[in-house]
Amino acid sequence: MDVILVPGLWLDASSWDAVLPALTAAGHRPHPLTLPGPAVGDLVIDDWVDAVVGEIDRLGAPVVLVGHSGGGNVVWGAADRRPSRVARVVLVDTAVPPPGAMISEFPVEDGVVHFPGWDFFDDDDVSDIDDDTRRRTAAHTVDVPGRVPTSPLTLSDEQRYGIPVTVLSGRLDADTFPRLLAEWPSFAREYERLHDVRVVHLDSGHWPQFSRPERFAERLVAAVAGASG
Repeated sequence: MDVILVPGLWLDASSWDAVLPALTAAGHRPHPLTLPGPAVGDLVIDDWVDAVVGEIDRLGAPVVLVGHSGGGNVVWGAADRRPSRVARVVLVDTAVPPPGAMISEFPVEDGVVHFPGWDFFDDDDVSDIDDDTRRRTAAHTVDVPGRVPTSPLTLSDEQRYGIPVTVLSGRLDADTFPRLLAEWPSFAREYERLHDVRVVHLDSGHWPQFSRPERFAERLVAAVAGASG
């Protein structure tokens, strides 16, 4: 399979480096993306979706879309625009967003959202990332266009519900994941309309590609195998 990997906020294509060898060894063709940055213009999330759709169209064959964190919003938007070309969507520690959803709010400075540093996040999200990894990964973070995290995601094609979805969840399993979603009714409704969804518990924080790369790669390869099988 062609596997398009979309990073979350502040990350670029290199954030997937630790899992690329496992995908390649399994016979897949990974395509890690760096999404357009502030230098491109005053972007919104639908511009990021356009970038992924462009990659789907370039590859031509059915693809698996992988999105980490806010990148999950991006890949779900791309799946909505090309439902017949997406064999599976894999969401890394996030959920399918409903129409109009935003990623989150962060301080905007000079039109961009800077990486706030690892100490900004909840301990449950980052406690399994050691100091060396924090320093190494922080050095490669990139600024995010200021409107991307809070602009509404456009979704319009109900064929997206027929695309198989795998959720690779850091702390939640198949029982607790939907129970937590019930606290956000619009997200719960989007999730409940999926025809085929699997939740896989990673037992990790929010960035398993950094903190548990071998385990994460194994689970990711298994999810992609579900699409290719």
